[in-house]
Amino acid sequence: MINFNDYQALTFDCYGTLIDWESGILGVMKPILSAHGVEVDDREIIKYYSEFEPAIQQNGYIKYREVLKKVVQKFGDRFDFVPTTTEIESLPESLQNWQPFPDTIKALQFLQQKYKLVIISNVDDDLFATTAKHLKVEFNEIITAEQAKSYKPSLNNFKLAFSRIGIPQEQILHVAASLYHDIVPARSLGLTTVWVNRNAEASSNLPDLEVPDLRSLVSLIE
Repeated sequence: MINFNDYQALTFDCYGTLIDWESGILGVMKPILSAHGVEVDDREIIKYYSEFEPAIQQNGYIKYREVLKKVVQKFGDRFDFVPTTTEIESLPESLQNWQPFPDTIKALQFLQQKYKLVIISNVDDDLFATTAKHLKVEFNEIITAEQAKSYKPSLNNFKLAFSRIGIPQEQILHVAASLYHDIVPARSLGLTTVWVNRNAEASSNLPDLEVPDLRSLVSLIE
């Protein structure tokens, strides 16, 4: 069992962990697909997104805004339609409106009293700045893909965070929803990890702790 008193800082992924990225993506992609006569259920849309995004990110660093545009184009390629310029722009433009999960803000406000809070996110600086307004806490450090010039699961992003935080790695606890982007690479660096498994997924890539939401994490720390 994790002794939460051993840690000085909590590092968080943002989208999927703190922000309801699935609702944000579905809110944009469902109307686009419907406009082109494509009927796919929500889980399929998220599945395709989860394939397209990392594939694009592996082809050398480009800004996340451009990644999101290419994701829309990939949907067009997959379902044989050509998205309009407005449709291509709509996904990155929507990110500023993606909302926190219901438990996020209260959890962060509690955790801020005990730990340094750090963001390690696959996003651009300006896009995260719009998200930060929804989170309503001041983070001690914010590390973006734009700063690292790489995307998680690259270890480069975590190492940049370590250099900024300036405390021993054994006193950093990484909290994230993505096994691929966060839990696996963080564990490879020796970080203690908390998997926020909001969708009750099964996995053999076991973290140090699994919780269904941030409210549960706060309860354990309390």
